[in-house]
Amino acid sequence: MRRILPKLSTTSLQFRLTLEVVALSVVGLCSLALWSGWRMENILISAHKQNLEFIAARFPEYLELYSEMGEGNNGLDQTIAKVAAPGLLVWAKDPNGKVLAKSATLDDSPETMARSLALVEVPPVPKIFQFGTRYVVLCANPVSLNGKPIAKIYLSQDITEDQRQLNAGLWGLLGVSAFAIAVLVGAIAHRIHRALQPLAHMSQVAGAISADDLSAAKLELNQAPDEILGLATAFNEMLTRLSGSWEQQRQFVGNVSHELRTPLTVIIGYLQSLLRHSHNFSAHQQEALETTVGEAERTARMLQELLDLARADSGQLHFRLEPVFLNTFVPEIAQMSEKVSQRKISVLATTEDIIALADHDRLEQVLINLIDNAVKYSEAPQPIELTLEVQGQQATIQVRDQGIGIPFQHQKRIFERFYRVDEARNRATEGTGLGLAIVKSLVEGMNGRITLRSQPDEGSVFTIALPLWTKQP
Repeated sequence: MRRILPKLSTTSLQFRLTLEVVALSVVGLCSLALWSGWRMENILISAHKQNLEFIAARFPEYLELYSEMGEGNNGLDQTIAKVAAPGLLVWAKDPNGKVLAKSATLDDSPETMARSLALVEVPPVPKIFQFGTRYVVLCANPVSLNGKPIAKIYLSQDITEDQRQLNAGLWGLLGVSAFAIAVLVGAIAHRIHRALQPLAHMSQVAGAISADDLSAAKLELNQAPDEILGLATAFNEMLTRLSGSWEQQRQFVGNVSHELRTPLTVIIGYLQSLLRHSHNFSAHQQEALETTVGEAERTARMLQELLDLARADSGQLHFRLEPVFLNTFVPEIAQMSEKVSQRKISVLATTEDIIALADHDRLEQVLINLIDNAVKYSEAPQPIELTLEVQGQQATIQVRDQGIGIPFQHQKRIFERFYRVDEARNRATEGTGLGLAIVKSLVEGMNGRITLRSQPDEGSVFTIALPLWTKQP
């Protein structure tokens, strides 16, 4: 059985399941990464904010203590020196904006100092500010001495290094999340592909089954989910029922064709005899009798074709394969058909001898059917050509006409039984819809194949490929 690889399209179940599961996983991992980053940042900032809040809360106590000790400048310098710490900048401004006191390390950070002092409003609650590449936590609170406001204290904590470490951690977390997402996508896609393999196998079996092997076709799944195993069992039971129905149909068609052929032949004989002795009939009766004979003969031909198809389906249509010298055989068929159809039929052949391994009578039937088909669907002035060639190990016979052609959408079904491209046109040409189906069965019965190439209003080319005869040593 030819393996058919499933195509992964945007409408396939595998694509949709993979996309949905991957989307949910990506959203989940990204949400987790963002929440973790946000949580880490809050923890870092909260620690520094709590430190500044603690210093801001204790600053008035220290100020009051040093002021009572009689230190200069209301004890601001001593209080600032008391609360100073590495990375912490402290300064005090009077209501007019003049710096009254500042920490000793503030002079070492002129850029931070200038930008911090330039701020019009500094919140009383610690807040992060970015100055260039530096990150600081800044707050400002007024202080009073003996109930009288004397200054506004500014606290600034540099957290640049901590922020950089946090950013590096966040980028690392994003990298790990991206890698996890990639691994997860691959694992999910592989798992879904494995889970849907039984369905793909069912599609392959269904696509490869033909009417001839319904009885032998069976879907076997050893490792599959219970739901798919149940579907496979129902599929096999359906194949069994179809096989039985197809076999009954074959037998019915064969039996009916065989039983009706004899009485219909008798009827045609009596009608033809009556037609020969119809001198006393009126013109209307004569016409009715001729029409009846024509329809009876057409029905007889259809029954014979149905009988041939039924025998081919059941394997009872035997072929006697022997060497057929096509260089003389094909021109003979063309000459005979030319006399019957009153049409010009030409034969083009190479100078080399072409000997095919075929059944003489069956091949004659195939060519007559194809030539008759070409005559029906092309006008009288248009030529009909038969071409003989050798392609590899096969002999090819092409039957070409320049008639009305066959639309592309009908070409794949043209060899089906009773299929008509145009119902009115086939009725007008007395077609049964079985001729090309019989041709295909006969050609395949001789180990050959038949193909069609056609363009509307340009004609059709039927190509028969048969194995070449090789002389046995």
